[in-house]
Amino acid sequence: MYSILIFIAVFVLFTVWVLNFPIFGRVPEGARLARIKKLPNYRDGALENLSPTPMKPDNVSYWDMIKGMLRGNVNGAPKSPVPTIKPDFTQDASETKITWFGHSSYLVQTDGQNILVDPVLSERPSPFSFIGTKRFLGTDFLKVEEFPELDIVLITHDHYDHLDYEAILKLKDKTNRFIVSLGVGSHLEKWGVPASRITEMSWGEEIVFNTLKFTALPARHFTGRKFKRNQTVWSAFVLQTSKDKLYLGGDSGYDTHFKDAGEQYGPFDIAILECGQYNTYWPLIHMFPEQTVKAAIDLGAKVLLPVHWGKFKLAMHDWNDPIIRVVNKANEESLKIATPLMGESVILNKNYPSSKWWLADNL
Repeated sequence: MYSILIFIAVFVLFTVWVLNFPIFGRVPEGARLARIKKLPNYRDGALENLSPTPMKPDNVSYWDMIKGMLRGNVNGAPKSPVPTIKPDFTQDASETKITWFGHSSYLVQTDGQNILVDPVLSERPSPFSFIGTKRFLGTDFLKVEEFPELDIVLITHDHYDHLDYEAILKLKDKTNRFIVSLGVGSHLEKWGVPASRITEMSWGEEIVFNTLKFTALPARHFTGRKFKRNQTVWSAFVLQTSKDKLYLGGDSGYDTHFKDAGEQYGPFDIAILECGQYNTYWPLIHMFPEQTVKAAIDLGAKVLLPVHWGKFKLAMHDWNDPIIRVVNKANEESLKIATPLMGESVILNKNYPSSKWWLADNL
């Protein structure tokens, strides 16, 4: 009996110790928590989506999801290193330049400023370096130290594949301002980012930074780095420059908020939207590729840049299924789509890469 009690006590203490590792961040408290509790979509101790959004359909169990992930997919990762291009960070202040680094990480250079979105450069989008899916071969082509000085790091939400602890530690001293969804600042402060350099936003709020205006808008997703979900906000952002308007989608399932954003803030010169990591087991929190195209049309986007694919295996589909399907649907709908290699730049009104590099025989 005593042995069992000792085991339980040791296990509890070990769990508490592990969950206090810095990588898990810190849940909002104090004035930050009070601000979150005042949001209209905060109910019963957690934030909610605009529409009811269960994590899974009623006829799907979590065991079904686990079994599906364990079965895997021989085509879930490319067989050879993914081709990349060494990025060119030189900037023409008269242009808006977007350089994609795989998954949902990209650099926007506009009005002479550098805005880095959801930088994830670790080997795994996981709290532990030895657990979880590894990045695809070839996608480790850029070091944090190679980034230019950053005016802004923007974080859409706090999941590990969007908020990378190691990247933040290396970027915090070369970044002027962190613009994040409300509550994410609690993680950043725990990691040593001064509160004076953090701006937190909830849906509908706007801020102006130099010549740039950011507006936080609803997305259909969830948040959490430990077990308790939805303690911090998840957002999309409108970025209005002196000459262009961008929709930075973050993670989102399809819903009417895209149409609402298009009517109120559009049309957009480009929409950067997720198109990967989907499954019928979780149909409401990520978009299927065809929905990504519909969302871009709803937004009134002139061009679609699909992201959230090509670097990590976080679902059961073939690694290149997202881009094949989204390109096919965009062509069907006569929607212009940019498909750069990782490290390659899109330049608005000038250069929209369109090679189908993911169809190479060796991949």
